[in-house]
Amino acid sequence: MTDQPASQSERSAASGESPARRRVVSGRAALLFAITLAAAWAFLRLDLGLVDLLPSGPSLRMAMDFFSRAASPALTYESPETPAGAAPLLWKAAQAAANTVIFASAAMSLALPLGIVLGLLATSAWWTEDLAGGKSQRQRFIGRTLRPLVYGGTRILIAVMRSIHELLWAVLFLAAFGLTHLSAVIALAIPFSGILAKIFSEMIDEAPRDAAHALRGAGATPSQVFLFGLLPRALPDMTAYSFYRFECALRSSAVLGFFGYPTLGFYLAASFENLYYGEVWTYLYTLFLLIVAVEWWSGVLRRRFVV
Repeated sequence: MTDQPASQSERSAASGESPARRRVVSGRAALLFAITLAAAWAFLRLDLGLVDLLPSGPSLRMAMDFFSRAASPALTYESPETPAGAAPLLWKAAQAAANTVIFASAAMSLALPLGIVLGLLATSAWWTEDLAGGKSQRQRFIGRTLRPLVYGGTRILIAVMRSIHELLWAVLFLAAFGLTHLSAVIALAIPFSGILAKIFSEMIDEAPRDAAHALRGAGATPSQVFLFGLLPRALPDMTAYSFYRFECALRSSAVLGFFGYPTLGFYLAASFENLYYGEVWTYLYTLFLLIVAVEWWSGVLRRRFVV
């Protein structure tokens, strides 16, 4: 009796690899290949070359002067015409860092609650009938009529808010309202609210459902299922991401200084324009220490209240 050639399923079973697993691996390989082709096409289309990164002539001297001061940031003003009675450089850097934190904190105080509300409305778990439990007439009306309107409208609003960068919002508000602190705070709060809402909704949708299903089986109301069974499972990730967005708000707040707001970016730009590279590195290191301090602080709070 001759042996028959093994079928595809038999070969997969013999190798211990399921057809679904092979399809996933094949799909990932195709995606990686497509990304590689897109990257190669972009480099060719933009005519990118590593030789463009090598400065020469005056550019090379300026780059060398700039990076040579990284090991020796300025502790005093480099300008020979410093006004009498001016605050010391390090004190000015500390004040600029404090203003950076104030702008970022004000923006996040608006973005965080708005992001939570929009994130809840944009999550499919809030509107899912089987997770909410129950099939009353009111729930059927919500699922068929209210859900598409609110869910779709919220997703569109989130996309609009986060599609425009905070610097573009700053330009718009600067032209409309002038150089006011409120315009800077709102310019940061709008895109950050959209980003937080999008990520919060995805975290809630991807949270484990075991506790929610258990509460539903015990007869809990839809709100109880969501608030006590699902939301707490996503809360640690939401908290960690909120701290990360606060770090991003600090960097964006510093960049707003280039528009004239009294943050680190304002003094950094002024020093760079005057070729005071030592002062530039002083402000850069101040921003670096600020980010490190926030990272340490957020880690302490997460370990104490979340983990």
